[in-house]
Amino acid sequence: MKIGKVKAMIAAAVIVLGFGAYWMYEEMTGNHVEIESVINQSPAEETSAEVAEEVSADASEEADADAGNAGEAASIDGLWNISSDSKVYFSVTTSKETVNYEVSQVTGSWTVNGADPAQNQAEGVVQMASMDSGNSQRDGHISGAQYLDIEQFPTATFKATSFEGLPSEWTDGQIYTVNIKGDLTVKGVTKEVAFTGQTTYDGGLLMLEASTVVTFADFGMKSPHNIVMDSENNLNVTLRLVLNK
Repeated sequence: MKIGKVKAMIAAAVIVLGFGAYWMYEEMTGNHVEIESVINQSPAEETSAEVAEEVSADASEEADADAGNAGEAASIDGLWNISSDSKVYFSVTTSKETVNYEVSQVTGSWTVNGADPAQNQAEGVVQMASMDSGNSQRDGHISGAQYLDIEQFPTATFKATSFEGLPSEWTDGQIYTVNIKGDLTVKGVTKEVAFTGQTTYDGGLLMLEASTVVTFADFGMKSPHNIVMDSENNLNVTLRLVLNK
């Protein structure tokens, strides 16, 4: 075989291996999960005359009715349960990018009392085995005894102790800034935290988007860095909750 052909084969092999190594690096260190919103911050607006002309008379009447109801006071006092559409995320920022982990099995409740804020109660439980970062090998590493140890501690919990920013009377569709303090328990360790974010009652559902920052050290863990990237000690915990009666 001629030397030129051998060199070409070696070069091709190097390129293939290089792309393979890059793909493995991206899979292991890259982010594959986007944090989804449950509160509509900016409703879509019609920008085309053609689209407007296609709206039927019945649809127009329905829109007028909805507009008439928008902004009405809503009585939402009572017990609300976290629905299956809810998710909790925790995020780790590495030297490459922020990696999000999604926990999809969330249960709990929120008892709302507009007249007496001190009577508001809320608690939630997440099943850590439902955690998914889009990379099963990475998930298995974080789930192990060195970190979350989900075999021994299968759930993480939060129990609220106080609420700030909730209205005495809710307005349908209005978004309120809220601060919720409480006890977060992860890996058997409990820490007082404060979630800040927004909440709204819209379409018969109660929605909450809030987040807090803790550290690995808060719960007896070390930052999961490795030889190819460093990780910050901070963990961002993000709630995306939908509740119904």
